[in-house]
Amino acid sequence: MTDSDQSRSYSGDSSGETRPAKRDSVRGKVKVPVELFAPGSDVPLRGATSDLSETGCYIESIFPFSIGTILEMSLQVDGPVLALGEVVTCDPQVGNGIKFTKMLPEDHEQLRAYLETAQQAKDEP
Repeated sequence: MTDSDQSRSYSGDSSGETRPAKRDSVRGKVKVPVELFAPGSDVPLRGATSDLSETGCYIESIFPFSIGTILEMSLQVDGPVLALGEVVTCDPQVGNGIKFTKMLPEDHEQLRAYLETAQQAKDEP
């Protein structure tokens, strides 16, 4: 796969057809602590990402949120990174795919730097 092909990854569905992946950036298997605040709740739900990118993450949960739920999030990557996210996938008793919809530039930069460092550490022998 060439560098230009990496952003056009494909995945199969149950019918055997392939379709373009919907992600804007590649997600890495990065586990970081996260606190989620559901609409109307001041009590955080704590967990961890199972993968993470600059544009979203996947959080494993046996009680996932429904698609379209907007969540306030605090990811712990060398300090807190605050974001708003929208649930875009719901896998019953497995978890949620979340797309970041709002993040301050300094939080985005902190997340980008963390992911870059994590990727470099992974690439080292």
